[in-house]
Amino acid sequence: MFLLTYCSGEQIQAGDRILYRNEPGRVEFVVRSDDPELENRWYVEQFGGGCMIVAQGFGSVFISEPDEDLEFLGRAG
Repeated sequence: MFLLTYCSGEQIQAGDRILYRNEPGRVEFVVRSDDPELENRWYVEQFGGGCMIVAQGFGSVFISEPDEDLEFLGRAG
C-alpha cells in the first residue's frame, strides 16, 4: 500500500492545510494503489499513487514522492 507522508512524519490526507514552497494551499485528493475509486486511477497507473495539492502560487500540483517543500499545517475541519 502506498502511503505518502510529510517530512515531519504525518500521513498526508485529503483536505489537509499545507504550505508548498511557502505558498498556502490544501491537499485536494490522495490516491493509493489499493484505492477502490476509479476516478483518479490514472495517477496510480502512472505514478503508483500520490496526492494532488492546490497552492495559491502554483495551481494544482501532483506529488508522488516525499517533497521537502511540502509542509503540513493542520487537518481540515
